[in-house]
Amino acid sequence: MMRSLTIVLPAYNEEQNLPTAVREAVRVGKLMAPETEVIVVDDASTDGTGAVADRLTREIPELRVLRHPTNRGLGGALRTGFAAAGKDWILYTDSDLPIRMDDALEALPLTERADVVLGWRRSRSESWRRELNSRLYNWMIRVCFGLRVRDINFAFKLFRRSFLSSLILRAEGSFIDAELLLELRRAGARFAELGLDYYPRVAGVSTLGGLRVVPRILWEMTRYRLRRAGRRSLVCQPAEVE
Repeated sequence: MMRSLTIVLPAYNEEQNLPTAVREAVRVGKLMAPETEVIVVDDASTDGTGAVADRLTREIPELRVLRHPTNRGLGGALRTGFAAAGKDWILYTDSDLPIRMDDALEALPLTERADVVLGWRRSRSESWRRELNSRLYNWMIRVCFGLRVRDINFAFKLFRRSFLSSLILRAEGSFIDAELLLELRRAGARFAELGLDYYPRVAGVSTLGGLRVVPRILWEMTRYRLRRAGRRSLVCQPAEVE
């Protein structure tokens, strides 16, 4: 077991999925570390996610809820959650539970020799179009940055919180996954990869797929490349958190 663990769950319109996600995160988190906290970041949901989260905090002492007054996207939600994390390790996954939480226990032996454990989809229950987009994106990141991992955007990343002080994370959208891994690599973190079965959401609608996210990813990817090349630096000021 590790000593302590923060599990970060970004949430946008996940009122149906959130109760199961939080309870499973707490249950499995306690099997991974004696000190466990779960942080839900409500990214300005327009459904009943906020009310569900408030109710869960009254039932579950390990849960903290943070809220954005305006929607910032996956990157903004994760950055808020990471900044609030107080334990030795941070695990990020999605509120629609793309994995069986018990499978996270398989990451524990890998933490003895790695600072980062990232999951890759061992099975894919998704459309051919989404799988093609994922493969193209992974190829682009390999070509542009030389980051050779199996599945950049899969929502399972476990890493030591001590690295956060060395990371510069500015992505507000889905490029956050690649930016996190690139920054961890730059900081000298040791990587290990873990094959996990992928489970499609059972309720709600994903806001991360489709062509509408492509322009933002390309912009944030270009901005990161320019920043790391030293040509210019664009700073995103953190948004207000309630």
